[in-house]
Amino acid sequence: MDWAYLSGLAERVAIGIAQKWHIVESADVKQEILLHAYTHRATIEAHYGSEDFLWKIFHKAGTQYASRERNYRDLLDDTYYYTPDEAKLAVQTFLYTDAELGEVVGKKDDLLRTRVGDNIVSARADAATALKKLPERYKQLLMRRHVYGLPVSDQADRQALTRATVALAQQMNRTLRIRRHTT
Repeated sequence: MDWAYLSGLAERVAIGIAQKWHIVESADVKQEILLHAYTHRATIEAHYGSEDFLWKIFHKAGTQYASRERNYRDLLDDTYYYTPDEAKLAVQTFLYTDAELGEVVGKKDDLLRTRVGDNIVSARADAATALKKLPERYKQLLMRRHVYGLPVSDQADRQALTRATVALAQQMNRTLRIRRHTT
C-alpha cells in the first residue's frame, strides 16, 4: 500500500469535512482518518484499488471524528445538556395538551433526582423541533414506544430505539445551542 497516496486522499476528504464542520481542523481530521486506515489495514488493503470505496471509508471516519468533537464541545460548553432520559421524558409529554401539562409543572418537585422539571415545556419544544430532523424510522420508534405506549418486541427495533433516544438528545442539544447563538 502506498501511504503517500492514502495520505493525499485523506487530506482531500479532511478539507471537505473541515469546511462543513467548523469545530475541527483539517489536519486533525486527516490524522484521525489515517489512524482509522492504519487500524483497519486489512479492509483498506482489500479495497485499495477502489478510490470511491476508500473515499467513503475515509469520509465516514472523518465525519465520526467531527461528530465526537462536536458532542464533546457541547458537553463542556457550560450550557444545559439534555440526557437521553430527559429526551425520552420530553417525548412522553406529547401525550398531554399544553393545558394538562401546565397543571403538572412544579407540582412534584424532587430534590433527590435530576429532572427537566419546570423546564419541561421548553424541553418539549426542543424535542418537537429535534424530532423533525431525525430519520423517519427513529421518529416512528420514539412515538410508538414513548407516546403511544406500544411495546417494541424486535431486538433490532429495541437497539434502534436506544439509538433514536440518544440521537434525539443530541439533536435537542444542538437545537439549544442554535437558539442560544441566534438570540
